Amino acid sequence: MNREGAFIAALQTLATHPAARGLADDAAVLAPLNERLVITHDMIAEGVHYLATDPPEDVAWKLIAVNLSDLAAKGATPLAVLMGYALTGDAAWDARFIGGLRAALVAFDVALIGGDTVALPSNAPRVLGLTAIGRAGEHVPSRAGARVGDALFVTGMIGDAGLGLLAARGEIDAPALRAVYRRPTPQLAAGRALAPIVTAMMDVSDGLLIDVQRLAMASEVMIRIDLDAIPLSADYIHHSGQNRAARLAAATAGDDYQLAFTASLPLPKLPCCVTRIGQVASGKGLVIYDREGTVPLPDTLGWQH
Repeated sequence: MNREGAFIAALQTLATHPAARGLADDAAVLAPLNERLVITHDMIAEGVHYLATDPPEDVAWKLIAVNLSDLAAKGATPLAVLMGYALTGDAAWDARFIGGLRAALVAFDVALIGGDTVALPSNAPRVLGLTAIGRAGEHVPSRAGARVGDALFVTGMIGDAGLGLLAARGEIDAPALRAVYRRPTPQLAAGRALAPIVTAMMDVSDGLLIDVQRLAMASEVMIRIDLDAIPLSADYIHHSGQNRAARLAAATAGDDYQLAFTASLPLPKLPCCVTRIGQVASGKGLVIYDREGTVPLPDTLGWQH
């Protein structure tokens, strides 16, 4: 059996959902189709989205998690995934990846139902892709829909993954933050709870500022962000402080995979932690302020491919 056949055989042990047809067919059959399905596709590349030194198990987890984060922003429950995988001849790395993939599929209760493999030259940077399919409720939020007078909120903490990248590079000693970077948690339960009440919502993947700017552009409004209100963890403050520069660094770092959303007040009681960080105003674009006044927009608002 060649290495592609061996890898697919290993995947077949994970693809037990009937829709996968044992990975012996050219397509998956997912039924019923009389539901509101949400479909997303993301890729991660070695040296861009993860480090070559990151454990294969964590790369597999991240591949699943970043795609499910897109489903979370739609209030969707994951159903199934299809994976595109590049083989580079490193059987040991592939085996560890399979182990991490299995753990992620179990943790998020999602089925692997298909995909494709290609062979790359040995030592070529890996590029991995995943299509995720989810089931949504009646209201599927988009980036558009924010209204003048709405408040802006974010779930969780911002900036931890940015410092986690430094920890993964060995630049700071922060194992907990490194884990946040390597194994993000898609906010699936929060997304389901928020979907019926938000006017607009998206996940924070490339950086809070750049993603909120995208939400403002899609909604054709101005969004004002209170920099002092952005939630920072105790670990972040310990390593970076909480002055203006530290807060701007957190808000532009990316890889948080939290949810930013707009909604009218008051909010109902929610099963998740959210922080109000701004408001929607008339006009267009993004404005940042803190206790000292208006904050000039940084040259870089976040990650741009």
